[in-house]
Amino acid sequence: MIERIKGILLEKEPTHLVVDVQGVGYGLHVSLNTSATVAEAGSETTLFTYLHVREEAMVLFGFSREIERDLFLLLLSVSKIGPKSALAILSGMSVENLVQAIRGENVAALTKISGIGKQSAERLVVELKNKIAKFEQSIAVGTPGSGRTSFTKQADEAVNALESLGYKRFFAEKAVAKVLEEQGSELPVEQLIKSALKYV
Repeated sequence: MIERIKGILLEKEPTHLVVDVQGVGYGLHVSLNTSATVAEAGSETTLFTYLHVREEAMVLFGFSREIERDLFLLLLSVSKIGPKSALAILSGMSVENLVQAIRGENVAALTKISGIGKQSAERLVVELKNKIAKFEQSIAVGTPGSGRTSFTKQADEAVNALESLGYKRFFAEKAVAKVLEEQGSELPVEQLIKSALKYV
């Protein structure tokens, strides 16, 4: 099993990276979360990995954080959730927000992830609510850089507005969180949206 790779990032796309390790280029499927946090092409990077072996192919997945890989593997244990769906889930919500949504049985939040309907969201909650508890000890809820677990009403409205403009929820949340960090949580919705547009 390939647990981790370290090398030079050759190519960077939203959901795919190529890393050169001693002359061998490894293609990795990644979440938007990981893609947004790794350095630009030409820089050295380290990724935790999972090798998915199928009859017709071997597919390598990469993660910037070990906890994201562990959560990916847990998602694979859910019925009707394959690697593609698991990666889409991790692209639609940060690790911290996903853990909180499942533990809090927040089906509405889960259905905002592209490709996840009500039945799939309910299945995630039922099958993972107890199993995912261990992840709460691994994440620092609400600490800088860990990903926000909750937003004010104004921030939620700003995220939804950015989504309606065509931006992915993950990037909308990142942008709004950045504005809140820089300017405080008392901004009106209009100002939040205007400022967040600089970061999406």
